[in-house]
Amino acid sequence: MVRRYFGTDGVRGIVGEELTSELVERLGRAAALWSGGGKVFVGRDTRASGPMLEDAFAEGVASAGGHAVLGGVLPTPAVALLALDLGAVISASHNPPQYNGVKFFDSQGCKLTDASEEEIEGLLDAPARAERGSIDRVGVASDSYTEHIVDRFGSDLSGLRIAVDCANGAYSGIAPEAFERLGAAVERLGDRPDGENINVRCGATDLSALRGAVIEAGCGLGVAFDGDGDRVLAVDEAGETVDGDQILAILALHLKVDVVVVTVMTNLGFHRLMADHGIRVVTTSVGDRYVIEALQQEKAILGGEQSGHIICLDGHVTGDGLAAALLLCQAIDGRTLGEAASGMRRFAQAKKNLSVRIRELPDDLIREVEAVNRDLNGEARILVRPSGTEPLVRILAEAPGEEEAAALCARITALVRRELG
Repeated sequence: MVRRYFGTDGVRGIVGEELTSELVERLGRAAALWSGGGKVFVGRDTRASGPMLEDAFAEGVASAGGHAVLGGVLPTPAVALLALDLGAVISASHNPPQYNGVKFFDSQGCKLTDASEEEIEGLLDAPARAERGSIDRVGVASDSYTEHIVDRFGSDLSGLRIAVDCANGAYSGIAPEAFERLGAAVERLGDRPDGENINVRCGATDLSALRGAVIEAGCGLGVAFDGDGDRVLAVDEAGETVDGDQILAILALHLKVDVVVVTVMTNLGFHRLMADHGIRVVTTSVGDRYVIEALQQEKAILGGEQSGHIICLDGHVTGDGLAAALLLCQAIDGRTLGEAASGMRRFAQAKKNLSVRIRELPDDLIREVEAVNRDLNGEARILVRPSGTEPLVRILAEAPGEEEAAALCARITALVRRELG
């Protein structure tokens, strides 16, 4: 069965178009039926459409005889930690305000497998049950989440001035207070959500405001979350970007791990640094849930993505932007963030997205890409992959210099266009 609605991270779309209240209600009913009609803990981000879709989802759960427990505005990792028989988040993560979505966690706080999502889709047309369930609201979920994260991942931050950009999202009422509780002086950004400004010129999708705040206020560093809080990026004291690969590299050395899990997008410079320190790297497809699956298989604790999904399973069950930011502050250990990040040499990357009608890559193209990579012999590389959420083929070229990466990307783009027509 091919999934019709689920992408790489739940169901997502523009509200009123691909994503309607009727679909979300059906998802609630299908998910509750799939989980055996138990308790479903539900959180949402700060989008204007959130309350409407939260109500629709809860109605779907109740119509299946399940019990919806609504936690209100919460970051995605809080829902993972507090999941009951099932956890659900009404969010479109880093997407613009007109989008929303639904993603799920099982009773252990793990994202659902492809097979489980297919089973839920198979129940979308199931009728309501005669015996109705219930809908309850709780108001202390954010407090218990914050307490756990600060206790488990926090350290003494006295003397640190940090800029914190909450993306006008789910961390707006949580993250700045967490840093202040640990002794840091906080410059707040993106902490006034109005339903229409989530991820708009702020947060992990746009670091320009954070850069300005760090330099103007003389901060030691800045961190930026996405709208639902499962991603974090940083800027150093000079306003230079520190991406997920660099954050993960700093944490891997600080935590002295033996193995780390990354995706195919991870920079070659990260692989070189890990090899220098004898740390084994396991590579997965793009998507934090694939990273988590590999971590569980390897019995490892640390993994992540260049986009800012950082996962530390020592005291957690999923990726958490706030936990990763607190660990980063701890890992700097008397250095500037710029000094800590300089240990990883970043290879230049050039990217191109091609619109296509069919996302599957033909075997001939796959073989040609493999041949080019063999010729590059690890000194550079190319990656061609279909998007998991859009009708696109994504091309990445990586090389020591920007001009070399751009030329390699142009060469492979021409090859892909020729093969796909």
